Amino acid sequence: MAERVDLRAELAVGRHTHDPGRVLVIAEWIDGWPRCLPRLVALLWDEDQGVASRTADVLEHITRRPSKALKTAVSRYKVELIGLLSDATFPKVRWNLALTLPRLELTVPECRRIAAALKTWLDDSSSIVKTAALNGLAELTRQDSDSLPEVVDLLRLKGRSGTPAMRARSRILLNKLERGMGARREHGGLHMFD
Repeated sequence: MAERVDLRAELAVGRHTHDPGRVLVIAEWIDGWPRCLPRLVALLWDEDQGVASRTADVLEHITRRPSKALKTAVSRYKVELIGLLSDATFPKVRWNLALTLPRLELTVPECRRIAAALKTWLDDSSSIVKTAALNGLAELTRQDSDSLPEVVDLLRLKGRSGTPAMRARSRILLNKLERGMGARREHGGLHMFD
């Protein structure tokens, strides 16, 4: 990616807030040029909902199977990303953070801080935010195995009483957790889009 590219302008491309615009192209750029990551992370706080949402979407894409360099680069922003949990109001930013943060190498206190925020999102008005929060909580058990019994109970509850998406996702997550019982892997087998 050339130095002259205006990352914000590229992320502003889209007919509406949830239009992915150039997310996949930008994710490829960032993957090939991790030095752009500081500019990308800064745009998570953009006032334009479309820009912030597409930025979070790019971040989610590049953390699915990151190179070692990219994983190291993203990890440098762990504190800022965890801090964004309490500030994030745009639904697409929330659901992408719920999917992205558990992929980072976290300490147990960081896992618990993220889990506390994700639990509050279970009451969000957006079904996908609720479902992504459940997925994030399940993923966090890979790094905080002490949380596994509580998360399994929560998944059983939401598997009976959540939105249709939450019920379906809870069944899938329970099945995977009961097979793996929270064993940590490099790429979580609980990924929402697996």
